[in-house]
Amino acid sequence: MAPRPLTGGVYVPTVAFFLPNEEVDVATVEKHAVYLAKAGVAGIVVQGSNGEAVHLDREERKLIARATRKALDANGFDKVPVIVGTGAQSTRETILYSKDAAEAGADYVIALPPSYYKGQDTVQSRRAYFTDVADASPVPVLIYNYPGAANGVDLTSDDIIALAQHPNIIGTKLTCANTGKLARIAAAVKPGFFTFGGSSDFTLPTLVAGGQGVIAGVANVIPRASVEVYKLYTAGKVAEAQKLQSVVARADWVTIQGGFPAVKAALQAFNGYGGVPRRPTPAADVAATKEAFEEGWSVETSLAKN
Repeated sequence: MAPRPLTGGVYVPTVAFFLPNEEVDVATVEKHAVYLAKAGVAGIVVQGSNGEAVHLDREERKLIARATRKALDANGFDKVPVIVGTGAQSTRETILYSKDAAEAGADYVIALPPSYYKGQDTVQSRRAYFTDVADASPVPVLIYNYPGAANGVDLTSDDIIALAQHPNIIGTKLTCANTGKLARIAAAVKPGFFTFGGSSDFTLPTLVAGGQGVIAGVANVIPRASVEVYKLYTAGKVAEAQKLQSVVARADWVTIQGGFPAVKAALQAFNGYGGVPRRPTPAADVAATKEAFEEGWSVETSLAKN
């Protein structure tokens, strides 16, 4: 089956949900996927940095991907694509996870570069990693550039532009917040290659620089507000988009500072689910996170009523 097409817009890297005994909470995984789809997001990413992939075993990864796809299909969102994070420290394991993801219903996979042996890696070995993964993956591949989650490994625009020539590499997510890099990539890659910003706080810079949208963790909590920034800009309402972008950016700062535990705490505060990370990662303070999110949540609820 051909993958569901990617479109411009806001994609959400979902958090993983657990029961009190730390088993995967499948019901909440499904519930949250549908909640996001109803809010108008362009697609869903599981096992991203927000999704605690490093806290999951192989079977749990497949379970969450499968449950997300199943929930979307069962609720009339069968055209919403699912992207699955598959990056690991070896080419072999990344290929294994990519094949698992395809079997679980993924339309695309997204992978960080290996980073544990950063001192021994080279430009050539990193490019070979993505090339080999793309050669073997049953579904198209996106490159995930996030130095903060990859021991400081920061792919250059030259790296990504070169890799974009591979027929099975169809996009990149840049959580390096380097809009100059984004502009160079967007201008040089083949038609149909997607260049995404890595957070909602620079949705407008991403779009102005030629990107197609963002893959943004804060959109777990304020999906409508995040999507509205994109809609306003693409409708030519730039001043309104700028005004809303500032609100979204302030909300995003809470999650940038607090990471995925803050996303979970905000979901717990406003949606009644979210829970805590798997040990040993500490939970964020729910009350403090709620207070910090009040402005963004006010806009979110206002948009939900319209």
